[in-house]
Amino acid sequence: MVGDGGIDPWSSDGETDYNRIVNQFGLEKVDPTLLPNPGMLHRRGIVFAHRDLDVAVRCIRDKAPLGVLTGLMPSGRMHLGHSMVIEQVKWFQEQGADVTVAVADLEALATRGTSLSEGRKTAIEEYVLNYAALGLDPSKSNVYFQSTRPEVQRLGFTLGRRTNLSEFESIYGFSGETNLAHVQAPLVQVGDIVHPQMDEFGGLRPIVVPVGIDQDPHLRLTRDIVGKTHWFNIKQRKSGGLTVSLSVQSDNSAIFGVGSGGRVNRETRDEIFSMISESIRSLGFADFSINPKHGIMEIPGATNADKSQIRIKLLELERSLGGLGFMPPCSTYHRFASGMTGGKMSSSKPETTIFMNDSIEIMAKKVKRAISGGKSTVEEHRREGGDCTKDISFQYLQFFFEPDDSAISEIRKDYESGRMLAGEMKQLCVHKAGEWLTDLAEKREMWKDRLDEFLASDSM
Repeated sequence: MVGDGGIDPWSSDGETDYNRIVNQFGLEKVDPTLLPNPGMLHRRGIVFAHRDLDVAVRCIRDKAPLGVLTGLMPSGRMHLGHSMVIEQVKWFQEQGADVTVAVADLEALATRGTSLSEGRKTAIEEYVLNYAALGLDPSKSNVYFQSTRPEVQRLGFTLGRRTNLSEFESIYGFSGETNLAHVQAPLVQVGDIVHPQMDEFGGLRPIVVPVGIDQDPHLRLTRDIVGKTHWFNIKQRKSGGLTVSLSVQSDNSAIFGVGSGGRVNRETRDEIFSMISESIRSLGFADFSINPKHGIMEIPGATNADKSQIRIKLLELERSLGGLGFMPPCSTYHRFASGMTGGKMSSSKPETTIFMNDSIEIMAKKVKRAISGGKSTVEEHRREGGDCTKDISFQYLQFFFEPDDSAISEIRKDYESGRMLAGEMKQLCVHKAGEWLTDLAEKREMWKDRLDEFLASDSM
């Protein structure tokens, strides 16, 4: 058990109670009908929860700037489970978002002992090559390494002032035995997640991070830290509308008109609220109720749907006054595909998953040995039908290999009715997986000499 949540970014063994996690951590469930052109993983409920996905969707619909960040741990072979994130990243890219890929080579060194040179080789030859084969567009993608982007590390430590070891113990389960490099790794990840909003890396815009639910601790930490840096807080009023309040901190107290004795300079405070009003007025709001002394402004005509646009305007103002001005990251969460032998997929346990470069023969052997949802005899299976929730071959068709929703529906119906036997399900999975692996191998061959197109200038 890690902290109060039982999910750990570095180890994802055991079963996952998704409903409990949604309720415990305040996530929202994904409604695919609200998405433009929902992808396969959205339609099938595999991407099941989110934080602020509505902010990203609004950017897509308004054709406003939107960024996506994903990361890779360069310490093992890429397998099927990793492809789910790339499918989501590709979907956002197809909707107009730019993509940043963080190679967590410093984290791999700290937590797994992978050297930087070994991490670079694995990242490019194993992961970036497969990302290209899976369909990422290099013209809208930038791959960088933590070790070669000092801005990430500086930002991580700057933001680290906003947290403490007690919070790390609560979120990650760290103890007195945890080595300090492991403690530093989440702060570098905070820098990874936030830094695409810096002017030199694309500027202020929402950044969405698609992950497995085991990575939510990093998102919670980042959102908490970013929230503490904001100079302007926005809350919903019980009577309707939104309230903007000043967050007076050591680095902005003089700007907000607070003197050394705590006295408020009314002229300075009035000027700040004049700036706020002018900034928000550009969105079409004109009715404000301002209390400069208490540092509060009410916008009766604003709704919760306007919150993200107002926040961006206030963050722009914050930056112009010398603050950091970062948006909290949006995030989406996908279910884990079961390992072929039960539990989770793992690069360190080859029998649990299909690797991107597995041969058809190796893949077929794994599928034939995988857990089945069929009954013990043909007669019983014909009578009672199979269990798709337990059958790995069906799950892999659903998660990876069969893009046609109507075909998946028919396969499920045939299996659960007993018309399709367990052996036939496995054979279908072998056939579809074989086509998928063959296509991926052909595309890897096409891209193998062009991978520099994906690398950011500081990673060449």
